[in-house]
Amino acid sequence: MADKKTATKKAKKSVDPRPTWDDYFMEIAHVVSKRSNCLRRHVGAVIMKDNHILSTGYNGTPRGVKNCFDGGCPRCSGKVKSGTHLDECLCTHAEQNAICQAAYYGVGIAGSTIYVTISPCLTCAKLIINAGIKEVVYGGDYAFLDTVKKMFKAAGVKHRKFESV
Repeated sequence: MADKKTATKKAKKSVDPRPTWDDYFMEIAHVVSKRSNCLRRHVGAVIMKDNHILSTGYNGTPRGVKNCFDGGCPRCSGKVKSGTHLDECLCTHAEQNAICQAAYYGVGIAGSTIYVTISPCLTCAKLIINAGIKEVVYGGDYAFLDTVKKMFKAAGVKHRKFESV
């Protein structure tokens, strides 16, 4: 009788209570975004491969430059409308910082996936492509341009909006 119960238990499929890999990496990207020093938007990015984190990044002023919340970025310090005066912004985007951090520490990211809390801009898309990142999983839409989508398609970079299970 004991053998029959054991066989029945083994036949039942257990439910994994852990978050999916997508949920896991996107949640980490949200935690990373909390380090942002930008006054306008907090964005986080995680680059991973084979379910291991290679690099992270958040948006903010470059290393050694006064933080936005300390008056380091003239655009953030001013009262300008969103999408304007971009030439005054000193902040580096989360995707840019994650790619730069990997380069700074000599971590190869070719063939990886990047999770980012919002969709990438055109400049970040170009960097993602040239860094060899093969997939972009993004949270909210931030002016996700058709140009970016077409470029990703032409370069063979998959992109998909994050959908929590």
